[in-house]
Amino acid sequence: MRKYIFNGAIINAAFSAVGVINATRKGPHDWRLALMWASWGISVAIAVGTIIEDQNNPGDPAFQLT
Repeated sequence: MRKYIFNGAIINAAFSAVGVINATRKGPHDWRLALMWASWGISVAIAVGTIIEDQNNPGDPAFQLT
């Protein structure tokens, strides 16, 4: 679980979620808002997929979390 929480891509997605949530509360609700949510969801999916792929195919031992 620690490898998901401390991954830079996951942390970035968490911070970007704050911006998307603020835009949802304060901004206009139009097609751009839907694209913001889709972009955020895609970035989370890519981050999780990258972690899973690194777990299945470990690369450099210096970058592995144990």
